[in-house]
Amino acid sequence: MTFSEAFLAETAGILEKLDRDDIERLATTLAAVRDGGGRLFVLGVGGSAAYAQHAASDFRKLCHFEAYTPTDNVSELTARINDEGWDSSFVKWLEASRLSRDDAILVLSVGGGSREKNVSVNLVRAIELAQRVGAHILGIVGSDGGFTRECAEASVVIPPIFPEHLTAHTEGLCAVVWHLLVFHPCLSRAPAKWESISRSAAR
Repeated sequence: MTFSEAFLAETAGILEKLDRDDIERLATTLAAVRDGGGRLFVLGVGGSAAYAQHAASDFRKLCHFEAYTPTDNVSELTARINDEGWDSSFVKWLEASRLSRDDAILVLSVGGGSREKNVSVNLVRAIELAQRVGAHILGIVGSDGGFTRECAEASVVIPPIFPEHLTAHTEGLCAVVWHLLVFHPCLSRAPAKWESISRSAAR
């Protein structure tokens, strides 16, 4: 078996083990936040920061969700890192955004954040703020889900059944899950461009 064949077989195996009930719970919780007038703050670091930007865009455009991510504004983000430190960069941004009990944070992360391991502590502190104000805590994570999974009312864990490719599979399938969410009937409000073109051509 080639590496390509093996990697794709691993991907198919992980997809088979994804908890469908967790995905549905995440979808319905997101819909309840939006329909209640709440905002969505998507948080991620590294590759997940780029995903947070993409996901926030999709939730805004396709689901009519007021969604934001701190990585959209590199000037503010780097100023906060420079002036206040990396660990507080997200929590200070959320405080300035007046995170409230009506809102939700959606954490995209391979490990979910861990203060003990000193990994993604800025995510941990953001989650702690969400706990203090009563905001909804949501996540799409890998490994054991870390602090995100521990605190979240709804989250999806990408099963870590191939630990040698943990990051690749978690980040790759995170995109599958969030795209499932933005097309989910309880969240979708507008067709994507190519789907609308296809429907128009079919008529």
